[in-house]
Amino acid sequence: MAARAVCAAAYGMTRLQRGHHSFLAAIPVAARAPKTAPAGAPPAYWAQACAELSESDRILKKLIPLFEPAAAHQRRDPFITLARAIVGQQISVKAAHAIWMRIERAYPALTPAQLAQCEHDSLLRCGLSKRKTEYILDLAHHFSTRAVQADAWEALDDEAIIASLMRIRGIGRWTAEMFLIFNLMRPDVLPLDDLGLLRAISLNYFSGEPVSRSEAREVAANWQPWRSVAVWYLWRSLDPIPVNY
Repeated sequence: MAARAVCAAAYGMTRLQRGHHSFLAAIPVAARAPKTAPAGAPPAYWAQACAELSESDRILKKLIPLFEPAAAHQRRDPFITLARAIVGQQISVKAAHAIWMRIERAYPALTPAQLAQCEHDSLLRCGLSKRKTEYILDLAHHFSTRAVQADAWEALDDEAIIASLMRIRGIGRWTAEMFLIFNLMRPDVLPLDDLGLLRAISLNYFSGEPVSRSEAREVAANWQPWRSVAVWYLWRSLDPIPVNY
């Protein structure tokens, strides 16, 4: 297993050269290189990360240019990031986006105080499950009562932030890792519970063969200290819609 993962980058490149099935080749040309980047500024380290990843990983060397100049962009509001990540749990990017748009239309202010006072049924009508509705309301209550101290998270290391967030109902490790990537813009997060990431590694490095978390971790060792950036581009290989929470 270890040897298979260690050889993944070279194996994936050979597969591309032989002309076997490549998921990259299946991405529509129009989706490969967006004409404009999303609004906002990417983190200061993004260009350096892309350059170093392209040097260290043959698959990423081919993948990154397909989506330039697109990059991850920081979302300043921690409540919104966490709420969007809860909405996105275990559903597709497209479905999560549609539900979030309905929530935005119903509650344009999108403040914790506003959502904490909303009716349970109104969130259900936006497309949320009963459980996710309860999670969003609980999250809003935590923020509106200042039961969480979001200002303190910036000074903590990744694992301390994950532990703090997982005390909130409905937030597991994956949701906390999305917060690290998209709100705090931490550069070296590897969300091994993300099924999309495992699928992208399978398609791009192993010709579609299933991969374990252990194998994914070994492949990703080559991406340090920029694993968040590599993960973002692998997500893009599955879905041209930029992942953003």
